[in-house]
Amino acid sequence: MARSVEVRLGVELTNLDQPLFDGAGATKRDLVDYLGAVADRMLPELAGRPLSVVRARIGQKPFMQKNLPAHAPDWIPTVGAWAQASQREVHYALCEEPRTLLWFANQRAIEYHPTLVRWGAESADRLIMDLDPPEGAGFADVVRAARLVERALADAGLAGAVKTSGAKGLHIAVPITPVPIEDAAAATRALAARAEAVDPAAATTAYIKEDREGKVYLDSTRSGWATLVAAYSPRARPGVPVSFPLAWTDLDGVTPAELTVRTALERLGDADPWHDALPAPQDLPADLLEQGHAIPVARVAAMHEGKRRARARRGSG
Repeated sequence: MARSVEVRLGVELTNLDQPLFDGAGATKRDLVDYLGAVADRMLPELAGRPLSVVRARIGQKPFMQKNLPAHAPDWIPTVGAWAQASQREVHYALCEEPRTLLWFANQRAIEYHPTLVRWGAESADRLIMDLDPPEGAGFADVVRAARLVERALADAGLAGAVKTSGAKGLHIAVPITPVPIEDAAAATRALAARAEAVDPAAATTAYIKEDREGKVYLDSTRSGWATLVAAYSPRARPGVPVSFPLAWTDLDGVTPAELTVRTALERLGDADPWHDALPAPQDLPADLLEQGHAIPVARVAAMHEGKRRARARRGSG
């Protein structure tokens, strides 16, 4: 049987009426149509940032792809970086134009995870807080935690924009005047600590999952060359929900799972709510930086705590 082919922006698109993946509730065409429609709004979040994608194949679980395949067209620019974990050079794509998004969509690339820092930059221009709910929590619990971050930001004289993660959580972005990556990471830790202090029963900064006691985790570790799913990106989940920008005033009336590649465009219309919601870059207060630099890096602190607990178990055994 001959495969069906369509061409858009010079990109061959195949088998568009097939299911996107098992249990998706959407077709490959739904993905292509959606990404084509939001490309101009999504590309500013991708341009200049090494890109990882989550791809899906029928009959397989979705998987993360960092290295651009050798068969990719030569008009997709790449940057090379050494991957310590795999001990190899990884060639990341840079998604600079709509046809790159369409090419990735034809590869069944569903999720788009750019680095927080632009390639070649030595400073950060945005703080990110990732709100991660515990198993069994409702979206109202995440909204309650987001209000704590909103208050901590306001108390520091800062403002941020909020979007769904496309899963169960929320992402809060705070544009800042560029600062060294270490300062941005410190400021994020301080904001998380201040938000937790407002209502410790609702949110936690505990990096070790068993210490979170069923609270929403304020993840302050997204900094530097870490990645975050981009605004408007679909997610490889049933229904194919998208990471959708929201007004702070709309948080209480949203069901994230209902914002999908099939429904989001109607709500968006011609608007670009993420661009509109992001405030102008802001200077970080000195006291926020001072507090943050005094807070240990979460992964390092967790590693030492894990070793301490292991020694204690061996001693008690």
